[in-house]
Amino acid sequence: MGTADVVVVGAGIVGLAHAVEAAERGMSVVVVEQDERATGASVRNFGHGCFTAQDGTAYRYARKARETWLKVAAVAGLAVAESGSVVVARAEDELAVLKEFTDIRPAVTLTAAEVAHRVPTGPDVVGGAFLPQDIRVDQRTSADLIARWLARQGVVFHWRTTAHLITPGEVVTSRGSLSAPRIVLATGHDVDRHFPGLADDLGVRRCALRMLRVDNPSTRDITPAVLSGHSLLRYDAFALCPTLTEVRARIEREHADLVRIGLNLMYTQRPDGSLTIGDTHTYHRTLDPFEDNELDRHVLSETARFLGVPSLAVREHWRGVYASAPQPYLVASPADGVRVAAVTSGIGMTTAFGLAPDVLDTF
Repeated sequence: MGTADVVVVGAGIVGLAHAVEAAERGMSVVVVEQDERATGASVRNFGHGCFTAQDGTAYRYARKARETWLKVAAVAGLAVAESGSVVVARAEDELAVLKEFTDIRPAVTLTAAEVAHRVPTGPDVVGGAFLPQDIRVDQRTSADLIARWLARQGVVFHWRTTAHLITPGEVVTSRGSLSAPRIVLATGHDVDRHFPGLADDLGVRRCALRMLRVDNPSTRDITPAVLSGHSLLRYDAFALCPTLTEVRARIEREHADLVRIGLNLMYTQRPDGSLTIGDTHTYHRTLDPFEDNELDRHVLSETARFLGVPSLAVREHWRGVYASAPQPYLVASPADGVRVAAVTSGIGMTTAFGLAPDVLDTF
């Protein structure tokens, strides 16, 4: 099949980020993808660049990724909106966290009236915060547009091609062999298909999400991503706020069932006006194919209450899956010239463009 400076296995956003970075460095790049387009976590998400709420290495990656998203958008035809995020507080302790948060991140507090001016809300809002550095992308088209742009730059894509064997200097695929001194495996949770011992040692599991697309019950355009008090428990930077312990204790006491399913109550608007809502989090090495409707019922009822409407009309529902592990990133070298790269914290869209330069620097 040929040779290249870099072979990337996986054409989701993590694989594409490595292809973008390698091409930027003047390397020849081949991407191998088992499907005819990206169909995994890269398209089954909120399209939310949640940069502001990251911490540590993830925050460093997020800031780099923001620059790259805007740069790639300008040349690849992506619709990237520098829309920010609105975090809605429905309790005084949540508002206290957000006031503390403005001291550590680029964010401004909002009154209840200012929140209602920016996004539709229910009647129980006490205030909120605006995170201006966050962005929105169309999650269902971005990966495809990036791949098409990369192909125009000379990156070679082998779609509907399975990587059977990865060894130093070679990827044996269902269409033949590729030779490269640098190989990046970016298959997310499927790392255990290639290196099961590595996945076991690093505690890699599959995180399953329940998400839905619903009709927008209001007639308003909703540009920013919209987060709730439940989101404060999901993003690391909020843990820097001392009063988060009070929020966590209250939510765990009042909403134990929602904590049990890992609810991150938030939504974003699709280009057609509908809303992507969710999501829940459950963790397994192998996912059960049979799912209880309880998860969807929780997401629907809580989102309806969040929006202040009696019910929501469902257009689609799906399960997203991403790799999860105790550490937020998996970067490993199971063989000479081979790197495994995965975002194991559910923030691939937000940080992959920041991760890729560090991974390529290890070769």
